Amino acid sequence: MSNSPLETTVRQELPPGASTTAISGGGLSTPAGGSATEVTWRLRLPAHSTTTLGTALAATAPGRPLTAPTCAFTSDGTRPYDCATATWQAAAAPAAEVTEAPPWRRYPVLLAGLAVLLLISAALVWVWRRRRGRRVTAAALSTGGGAGGDRGTIYPRPAAPSPVRRRRTPPVWVLVGAAVVVLAGVVGTAGWTATRQVATIDTQKQPTSGAWTGTGVTGALGVPLRESAFEFTVYRMTCGAPGTAGKANGGGAAPANGRRCEATVGVRNVTGDHQPWHSELQRAYLPGGRWVSADESATRTANLGRDVFADPMAAGTRMVLPLVFTVDGRDPPQQLELRSGVFSAGVRVHMP
Repeated sequence: MSNSPLETTVRQELPPGASTTAISGGGLSTPAGGSATEVTWRLRLPAHSTTTLGTALAATAPGRPLTAPTCAFTSDGTRPYDCATATWQAAAAPAAEVTEAPPWRRYPVLLAGLAVLLLISAALVWVWRRRRGRRVTAAALSTGGGAGGDRGTIYPRPAAPSPVRRRRTPPVWVLVGAAVVVLAGVVGTAGWTATRQVATIDTQKQPTSGAWTGTGVTGALGVPLRESAFEFTVYRMTCGAPGTAGKANGGGAAPANGRRCEATVGVRNVTGDHQPWHSELQRAYLPGGRWVSADESATRTANLGRDVFADPMAAGTRMVLPLVFTVDGRDPPQQLELRSGVFSAGVRVHMP
């Protein structure tokens, strides 16, 4: 509440895939660069008064959540008073009923491999037993034929020593073949299992041990993202024309074709202690993986000479401020990376 009339500019960022069907209070919908759209209201509020603004949206992808951050700026639209965000779920068509396959049909490769191994093992055992039976029969016939051919032998016939029966072993080729088949089955099953386990690893996650504190979080504009000490919300990102960074920053070492990109960021200390943060750890990533840190002097200018990184944030406090990045080339940043400390995993915000 203000004791005097207040002029303000309210900007609402619409997510990609959403279009306005109705805007209240004389708001205007304009492209905001890329695939994003922005709704803007220019208001003059009497002292101690309030107003309600609204937009009706139509989503091109029903069923996906929509997040639309909104900020109230000074009358020139540069410095934010405060920001808020809302996320809602668009109606989706009823999903078709899916019948889950029985457990034994989830692993066809493994079952087929086991069946092949069983068949091969059974065939090898049958061949070995057949060959062994033939050899025993041949030996028995040979012994019986020799005894019947001796005529004129004196009876009673002296007892002949029974031959020592040697335990026959399967041929070497049978043992080697069976070992190869079993080894191939074990290696195949282990490789298939390892492939499934590797496929479940999320390569986008930051390490949670060692040098990093916490787990990295990724989101979109308007979505609050929490890391080890801070909760960051990026409400808006705008970039000026190429070649304007030097003028905006008062000259200096800005590149001739550089330009100034300004992000409206909400920062909240979620810990019970004072927490410092540093401009060097706030980064804007450009196409190709290049990145630049926050321009400290330009950020100070955007905050009316206040160095927002000079003092630690008090426990439980929140502030909304512009962060300025001086980038080269014509392509805007594709991602912002924000973190509270050197060892924090931080958060990453994708630009639309």
